[in-house]
Amino acid sequence: MLVCLLGLLAAQGVSAVEGAALEPAPAAAAPAAAAAPVDARDALAKKEGDVDQAKLLKETLTAADKQYSMLKQGKFALTYDLTYTYIGQQKINAKFTDSTLTLFNIQNTNSHTITNTVSLDYGLRDNLTGTVTLPVVSKYSDSSTFRGMTNAFGDMSVGARWQPFELKRNAPSITTSGTLRLPTGRSPFEVNDGSSVATGSGYTSFTLGVNMSKVIDPVAIFGSLSGTASLPAKNLSQQQDGLILSSVHPGKSFSFGAGFAYALSYDISTTLSFQETISGRTLLKFQDGTSSNTSMQTSSVLNFGLGVRVSPVTTVNFSIGVGLTPDTPDFTMGMNMPLNF
Repeated sequence: MLVCLLGLLAAQGVSAVEGAALEPAPAAAAPAAAAAPVDARDALAKKEGDVDQAKLLKETLTAADKQYSMLKQGKFALTYDLTYTYIGQQKINAKFTDSTLTLFNIQNTNSHTITNTVSLDYGLRDNLTGTVTLPVVSKYSDSSTFRGMTNAFGDMSVGARWQPFELKRNAPSITTSGTLRLPTGRSPFEVNDGSSVATGSGYTSFTLGVNMSKVIDPVAIFGSLSGTASLPAKNLSQQQDGLILSSVHPGKSFSFGAGFAYALSYDISTTLSFQETISGRTLLKFQDGTSSNTSMQTSSVLNFGLGVRVSPVTTVNFSIGVGLTPDTPDFTMGMNMPLNF
């Protein structure tokens, strides 16, 4: 069975993989990356008009994060992502004055978000790729304070990923990455309550990560680690429960993930991955000199992916994410495809 995996990723990343392993497939084994029900050797034979199998599997198995496939120097790649996210939550607001309950209400909030993202990759060197990402967000919110649709740009990001070591057949592939996210979206700290909803984070952040993958025929396993630090958002003047918010100091966050990819046939592959992010406390400062801290948050997502080859040069990827903690969206759905001109 031949497996040639050039790229694959876990929610926040999987490094590129190259190499081939050729061994006889057991009679009862399920078909792998490029096996056919009748004759695996015939199915693996490269036909006229077919893309290289390494490139095919790279596109198919990068449903969550296509950015970890290295481009040749001077080459461009344009990718389109469509993501739908649903958040449903119930908040209880209570306020005590002189040990007397003066405010108590329950707020039900439902949020539907559609994000269209275009990413441009450019090969700076064979092992160094630059990326620019621009999202456009359409968000519908239904709560006691606001009901309506907001359309605006999200947070733009620029970054690079670097493959420090040459790929070797029996060694894991390692890719490092750095991403700068800019607060180009509508800030949640500048939106007036009841007028609209935010489409961005409101502050600048920088993420460093490392991604590893290893082919264990016929499965590719991967894992990722990353850390994020953010700059404070200052010079604010937002009303918050009778106080005026002056600055926000986000806490640091740490993420890790793992998963595997398996090709069911020459045209279809599947992925399963888990991603968790732990975010530190955020400090809120007000104009009267008081301050408060939010609680730590833990976000966990279980992702299921399916890649379908629709032409010799195009693979469309679909994914579903299920939230596992209260700090995570209830579920997400996504589609990813290369834009070829």
